[in-house]
Amino acid sequence: MKTNEATTITNPSLHTVKGENIVIIGLQAWYTDIGSNCKSIAMELAKNNTVLYINMPLDRNTMRQWKDDKNISRHIDIAKNKKNKKENLFEIQPNLWNYYPTEILESINWIPSSFLFALFNKRNNKLFAKAIQKATRMMGFKDYILFNDNDIFRSFYLKELLRPKLYIYYIRDNLTVVEYWKRHGKTIEPKHMAKADLVAANSIYLAEYAKQYNKNSYYIGQGCDISLFDASKKYETPDDIKDISHPIVGYVGAIFSLRIDEKVIQLIAKALPQYSIVLIGPEDELFRSSSLHQQPNVFFLGKKPLSSLPSYIAHFDVCINPQLINEVTIGNYPLKADEYLAMGKPVVATKTHAMQIFGEHAYTAAKPEEYPGLIEKALAEDNDERMQKRITLAHTHTWKDSVEQLTLAIQNTVPH
Repeated sequence: MKTNEATTITNPSLHTVKGENIVIIGLQAWYTDIGSNCKSIAMELAKNNTVLYINMPLDRNTMRQWKDDKNISRHIDIAKNKKNKKENLFEIQPNLWNYYPTEILESINWIPSSFLFALFNKRNNKLFAKAIQKATRMMGFKDYILFNDNDIFRSFYLKELLRPKLYIYYIRDNLTVVEYWKRHGKTIEPKHMAKADLVAANSIYLAEYAKQYNKNSYYIGQGCDISLFDASKKYETPDDIKDISHPIVGYVGAIFSLRIDEKVIQLIAKALPQYSIVLIGPEDELFRSSSLHQQPNVFFLGKKPLSSLPSYIAHFDVCINPQLINEVTIGNYPLKADEYLAMGKPVVATKTHAMQIFGEHAYTAAKPEEYPGLIEKALAEDNDERMQKRITLAHTHTWKDSVEQLTLAIQNTVPH
């Protein structure tokens, strides 16, 4: 897929969305422990707008399978106690509110018939719309922007049911190739994007995909919270890498076979026996049984607390992102590249659409065999000037920048 330059726009006179009421819905409840693009966007938007973040409604399958989860359990309790209407609306921070829907949806993704799925999905959408209407009345919203974080099904009819002043569909993952979404998503997501007022994407690849169905599709960049990754600090060497010899080629992140190319790591370990390959993160079953565990210069250190990651990266000589290219990963934005660059480290990564934005500040491998040579080149060319340029680039990839691009997309879409 060729890069379409029209998916990004610039207008230095505009800075951010201001004074709006914004309702945010999506695939992740606020109470989910991990961070997300959507939560970060909500916090950034709340600096200049009133934002209502609505947790995804419970469905019967979730209630049954996750009832022992403390957050789901709390949501269930709120859903059952409908008398106290104020109990399900909470202020997170100034101008940012979180709402717990009390409506219970049906679990319908297993339905093979497209006709029956559409029938039950419309019912779910009506229940969700009812929840949003309750929340907006409690907030006193007369008019609002509705921002949908990649929720293909539950929100498909919300534009018609709620009639917001602007409906934005945000695509951040190629969900329709994932088994759960594949059956009905391949048909519904293109229709969903087509009727949105605009589509915002966090990668160039996904913006180009969306533009096939909606001309108002824009790449708005990807923010990254790199406040933890401060290259100006001095970091003690973690105990478990003190005895590992340099140069160290390091990777930090989930070590899952769906996303990480084992062949790349094998090639590096064999082609550069004088280098140590340090891998930090949880492994899936395929990696736990990999022959990489028998390689003398490969070290699996397991999952580490987020706060400790800068200490490890600081003592890597070269950082890698050996991404496996498939339908799931092809549109992904590599957040870890920003974290590596923020620490000033040379980065070698698989060549993808998303890696284009890092330009000359990262080395990209078009095929696995290129990794060893690029690692040697990255180490040989490393110097203070290059390090500072990497840090500077990483600090331009902020949520403020991403929301500014969203503002430009809105301005470009809405007639004035």
